[in-house]
Amino acid sequence: MNLPLQASEKKDPFKGAASFSLSHRLTRILWYFTWALLASWTPAPLHRWRVFLLKLFGAKIHTTAHVYSSVKIWYPANLIMDEHACLAPYVNCYNMNIIHIGEKAIVSQYATLCGGTHDIRDPKFQLITKPIIIEKGAWVAANAFIGPGVTMAEYSVVGACGVVFKNTVPNGIYVGNPAQFVKMREFKND
Repeated sequence: MNLPLQASEKKDPFKGAASFSLSHRLTRILWYFTWALLASWTPAPLHRWRVFLLKLFGAKIHTTAHVYSSVKIWYPANLIMDEHACLAPYVNCYNMNIIHIGEKAIVSQYATLCGGTHDIRDPKFQLITKPIIIEKGAWVAANAFIGPGVTMAEYSVVGACGVVFKNTVPNGIYVGNPAQFVKMREFKND
């Protein structure tokens, strides 16, 4: 005899349970096709058009933000971009939670911003999402990975291919896997 599933069993991904509601998943499918048909092929200068499409799907994004056509954005409603913030070509913005990119912050080509992970202690491997904050003037260099819950402080830098799972300090420069602090960022006086 089959017994009804317990509430906790209904969220078992190994039994096909979804982590997000049906309406959320349908919105993401609609977003995927909208971006593919109306944005993914557009030339680089059409940032305002891509910003417009992101806003239609709930992104809180300044009109001066730069989002390139090859960027992958998982869920626009979880994206916040301030003035002159940039998602460079081929960035993977896996924003299962809020990702906030501050004023003049740059996320360079092929970088990954990953707002989700799984609880490895839970036999059901439940999804955990945490926000990522890239503060004003910070730079995520090419191919870097920023993990869930990380705040990159103002003007901090993570070097190419760096992997960050802990918050950075303002003006700190980090390199490696896992990324380690190497020195403070110094600005030239003009």
